[in-house]
Amino acid sequence: MRWRSFVAVGDSFTEGMDDPYPDGTFRGWADLVATRLAAGAGPDFRYANLAIRGRLFPNIVANQVPEALAMKPDLVSFAAGGNDVLRRTFDGERLVAHFDEIVGQFRAIGADVLIFRFADVMARLPGQRLVKPRVELLNRAVGETAERHGAIMVDLYADDTYLHPMLWGTDRLHLSPAGHRRVAGQVLDALGVGCDEEWLLVPP
Repeated sequence: MRWRSFVAVGDSFTEGMDDPYPDGTFRGWADLVATRLAAGAGPDFRYANLAIRGRLFPNIVANQVPEALAMKPDLVSFAAGGNDVLRRTFDGERLVAHFDEIVGQFRAIGADVLIFRFADVMARLPGQRLVKPRVELLNRAVGETAERHGAIMVDLYADDTYLHPMLWGTDRLHLSPAGHRRVAGQVLDALGVGCDEEWLLVPP
């Protein structure tokens, strides 16, 4: 296992809503991935999940990114912008430019970077005409950034399984436990690391 440290940056998607531990805190795909990486790396493996629900892109960049850079991790996940596309003040060109810049900063310190094309959340929610073009813009930028910087892209948008309602929580916006397991499986697959096959099973 070449990764001895993993830092997760982002919003509720990465924090783990709605996949609770028994004590009410959230697990989510990032914790699942970290557990699997730690099993292969041994007791010296380090992990931090800095993600906080509701955070907009500028806040993530101002607060979480410097902290993640200071940790000098081997692996970083950077998923941000999902909350911004729902706002009237959304500035797509500016967000895309900053997204590329942040991935470049992580790559410059030698970190492998995981980035995501968002699943098609709008298929179940109102406001498609306004929000869907924004999501498509961000997803295109993710692909271009991955190619430009050699980042590892996890393409959730291309996976029609995320149209299955059981992969989403009751608000239809956050992943269910089954949804988080599927994301974790796809992340580990993108990293070339095996996962529990049950994580990729679709509930009836």
